[in-house]
Amino acid sequence: MELRVLRYFLMVVQEKNISKASERLHVSQPTVSRQLKELEDELGTTLFERGNRTIQLTTDGEYFANQARQILSLTDKTLANIHQAKDISGSVFVGSAEARSMLTVAQAIGHLNQAHPHVQINLVSTDAANIHQQLSSGVFDFGVVMEPVDKTDYDFLRLPGESRWGLLVQNSSPLAQQATVSLADVAQTKLILPQQGGANRIHDLFGFTQANLTVTATYNLLYNASLLVSAGVGNALGLDGIINTNQSDLTFVPLAPRMSSGSSLVWLKGQRLSAAAQALLAQVRTELAPTDN
Repeated sequence: MELRVLRYFLMVVQEKNISKASERLHVSQPTVSRQLKELEDELGTTLFERGNRTIQLTTDGEYFANQARQILSLTDKTLANIHQAKDISGSVFVGSAEARSMLTVAQAIGHLNQAHPHVQINLVSTDAANIHQQLSSGVFDFGVVMEPVDKTDYDFLRLPGESRWGLLVQNSSPLAQQATVSLADVAQTKLILPQQGGANRIHDLFGFTQANLTVTATYNLLYNASLLVSAGVGNALGLDGIINTNQSDLTFVPLAPRMSSGSSLVWLKGQRLSAAAQALLAQVRTELAPTDN
């Protein structure tokens, strides 16, 4: 299986038409068609349902397209990091949860860019489960994950700062008039819960079980959850400092007693980091180092 053929395949997936894909690739249509047929023969499965005007992916095709994207992303990153000049260059991929403490990593990226302008940082906002998967597969170099999290397989740096838990509610809600919300308030409302860690994490943090709660939706990015709150789906349990509620129809009401979570920068134990990734890690360590007053 050649990387060139994977690129042909993904272009056809994007365009949903072999003729259009061939034009974009500057390759003849028969060549692309032949390569796709040979790819299907090699895999022993049908990747496309071919129609008169467009083609659609089969179930196997959808799975293979996702894997092909990861293979090419990892390949491109590896080549960029190998073909680096004396000045450090290359690509670094960081998967991050939504957290205020990401500011430390952002500051490190800014200073790294000044020292090594040919290092490109690729930031992907996602949840802990995807971060773990992409670190294991080598797509991500680092992850920023919310505590508590199992770090058995990781080396890590604890990032400064904590984010407070609370409810994101509509301004019209009676809860918006309160200075804080209690766990009893949370248990009595329709909830939109974070997916990270699932029900076990919610139980560990707050003592709730699924049976105690009315869950109307779950989310992995709080911005999307905020749209659900605006639409009246429920109130989102989440962290402060992520959604700017100024001049909006939403209010963040913190929990009392106070409950907070920190975060860590993690990377796989024993992983051989590229020069670009090592440079970012060194810069984060510099940001975390105490300064002399």
